[in-house]
Amino acid sequence: MLRQPSNCTESHDPRFDELVLFNAELELLAEGFRWLEGPVWFGDHNCLLVNDIPNNRTLRWSERQGISTFLEPSDFANGQTRDRQGRLIQCHHRNRCLTRREFDGTTTTLAREARGHRLNAPNDVVVKRDGSIWFSDPLYGLLTDYEGGRQQSAQPPALYRLDPDTGVVEAMASDFDGPNGLAFSPDERLLYVAESGAPGMAETRQHIRVFQVGADGRSLSGGEIFHKINPGWADGFRVDEHGNLWCGAADGVHVIAPDGTLLGKVLVPRRVSNLCFGDRYGSRLFLCASTALYALFTNTRGAAAPY
Repeated sequence: MLRQPSNCTESHDPRFDELVLFNAELELLAEGFRWLEGPVWFGDHNCLLVNDIPNNRTLRWSERQGISTFLEPSDFANGQTRDRQGRLIQCHHRNRCLTRREFDGTTTTLAREARGHRLNAPNDVVVKRDGSIWFSDPLYGLLTDYEGGRQQSAQPPALYRLDPDTGVVEAMASDFDGPNGLAFSPDERLLYVAESGAPGMAETRQHIRVFQVGADGRSLSGGEIFHKINPGWADGFRVDEHGNLWCGAADGVHVIAPDGTLLGKVLVPRRVSNLCFGDRYGSRLFLCASTALYALFTNTRGAAAPY
């Protein structure tokens, strides 16, 4: 029998009850967007950055000032994160590249090509402790005019690693139809990657995969199915301090234990595309939910302490 630890949560396993707060409500922070993605918390500025992809802009939210424009145009930026120095790393649909925003406000292009061809439309990105940048490169951003403009793909989708010293972009896994969100386990021994499938594809190819990271910190093995989101498919996700995945889904956020068990859900009235932990102690969950931005205080912290 399902339980409701709070008004906005649904428990499928007793372990979930310890992760949420009975008196913390889902908060609507802002709305009126087209499709939000790429939340990243800037603890040193006490603010959140998100991308409104169809409106071609990066937005800034803070508790005191609410929503403002951080960057416009954004080159249809999608997923984003911070590197080990705190600089903003962005995936871009229109120019099919990965960039870094320097401290002086200038932009450095980190990657445009891989395997001798143009990238497709980099989608989501994460930075490992060794400084390497891992990103997914599906076709989604090339398929419509809504999120950057239709373009022709030059190669199949893949998961890539960018070496911080040499700048070399290496394909780490190429057996994807639509690689999407990705995150490392707290000890970085595992890499989770969402397989969101190809447009029109049967749901049998929509799941979260898990790879084992080699002792060298850069090689991958495995890639077996870790969990199948139901309903719909997995999008962006983050890992908490206990190794649980908090994954964006059609009906909100699904929380999945390291053993692949669905622990519970945060119920949201809109589809959640991506999320991140932030705010004080890294225990507030920020949700990009199609046309709106939500937040929920939790009883756990993100695996990576907010900058």
